[in-house]
Parts: sequence; C-alpha cells; structure tokens
Amino acid sequence: MITLFGEALLAAFIGLAGGIAVGSGMVAFLVVLDIIPRLAQITRSFSKIHAYEAAVVLGSLLFTWVDFSDVKLDLFPMGTAVVGIFAGCFVGMLAAALTEIINVLPILAKRVGMGSYMILLLMAMIFGKVFGSLFEWLFY
Repeated sequence: MITLFGEALLAAFIGLAGGIAVGSGMVAFLVVLDIIPRLAQITRSFSKIHAYEAAVVLGSLLFTWVDFSDVKLDLFPMGTAVVGIFAGCFVGMLAAALTEIINVLPILAKRVGMGSYMILLLMAMIFGKVFGSLFEWLFY
C-alpha cells in the first residue's frame, strides 16, 4: 500500500521525468533546426548570438515559473497584443525553420506543378493560417 508521502514522491518523480523529457526534446529541436544561428545569420548580428541564447533560456525559465505560480498578468488589450505578437513570431520562426530544414514547400510545389507559383502558395498558407486563427479566436 502506497502512503501519502509515496504518492507525492511518485508524482514528483513523474513530473520531473516528464519535464526533463520535454525540455530535452525542445533543446534538441532548437539545436537540430539551428534557429538561433540562422536568426543571427539572417539579421547579420553574429555578435549578439549570446544574447539570443540567453533570451531563449531566460524566457523559458521565466514563463515556466509564471505557469507554475499563481501570478496573474492583468494586461491591457494592447499589452496582450504585444505578447501575442512575440508568441506568434516565435512560432512562426520555428515553423519556418522546420520548413526550411526539410524543404517541404519546394518539393510540394514541384510535385503538384506549382513551382512558378511558390510565392502565391506561401501567401495562401500564411493568410489561411491567419484567417483560420482569427475565426477560431473570434467565433469560438
């Protein structure tokens, strides 16, 4: 029979193991995709690469702490929009890096015969994602 202390210890172990697994996966994902060096290359700011790395680590730590604590951020609507823009930039860069690494779009465009319409294909995907997200957020 497991005691209350044993249950708490088991829950803590499972939580720690899950956190290590997810954190390791995220770090491996960022390393494999070379997001930070690619960002420095695109913006021509190699001297700031340590600041990018520190921002990723500190952002992860800060928002993990915010998630586990009872902190409430009562932001005015424009403050919420700014946070949303930064979150969207992060997700967009992550998706773009993944797409760039595995060359999904050029292969897809060539297979369906839309190689010359690559820009239109990209814009359709971008606007579809934006309008779909807005529809979900505003009506559901």
